[in-house]
Amino acid sequence: MWRWILGVILLLLVLLLWTRVGVWAALDRDKVLRLDARFGLFRIHVLPAKPRKPKAEKKPPKPKKPKREKPPKEAAPEKGTLSFALEDLRDALDTVLPALGRALRRLGRGIQIKPLRLSLVLGGLEDPAAAAETYGKLQAAAWTGMPLLERLLDIRDPYIHTDVDFQAKDTAVEGEAGITLRIGTLLAMGFGVAFPALGWFLRWRKRCKTRPPKPEKKPPENPEPEEPKPENPAA
Repeated sequence: MWRWILGVILLLLVLLLWTRVGVWAALDRDKVLRLDARFGLFRIHVLPAKPRKPKAEKKPPKPKKPKREKPPKEAAPEKGTLSFALEDLRDALDTVLPALGRALRRLGRGIQIKPLRLSLVLGGLEDPAAAAETYGKLQAAAWTGMPLLERLLDIRDPYIHTDVDFQAKDTAVEGEAGITLRIGTLLAMGFGVAFPALGWFLRWRKRCKTRPPKPEKKPPENPEPEEPKPENPAA
């Protein structure tokens, strides 16, 4: 009997690890954002939120009795305070980014991006030269970055359109994108990044304890006395 129970539990665990989770987002020309979350075959609508019913007015709270003031406690001795310096940021990037890159190279093909449609039309009425320069940079970024992303991730039928409208003042953006991945892939990537991140966190805490605290600004010990103002003579 216990073998059947164990087999059912293992089957449910495998199905759970193979279940896809993700998000889908769309932006139209009116700048209205739509957002859905996905869990397996189910989609949960997130944005735009449905209007809520107005709540009934609450009765005014009763006045509370004044509390007795407690004597102030003595300040505890200061320990090493947590602080974030530039060297901590460099250490975090050097630790987390390589681990994230290794995880993406091993498991990135399990991340599926479908659909991916983006249309970006720059408005060049006010500054045509700047719009044309921005358009060139966007084209270079798309032609350089998309092949790299397609090698790392599973991107199906991407469509990216960029253009310049010299008769328009504002930039028009619209498109939709969906990203999904299996729960097993998410856990594997999380464990691959979590251990290096934990090592960085412990090093950061240790540095904070040994880092000298910032000096506090103290008022001058002997302030110069103000000169008395001469009194007006009596009329």
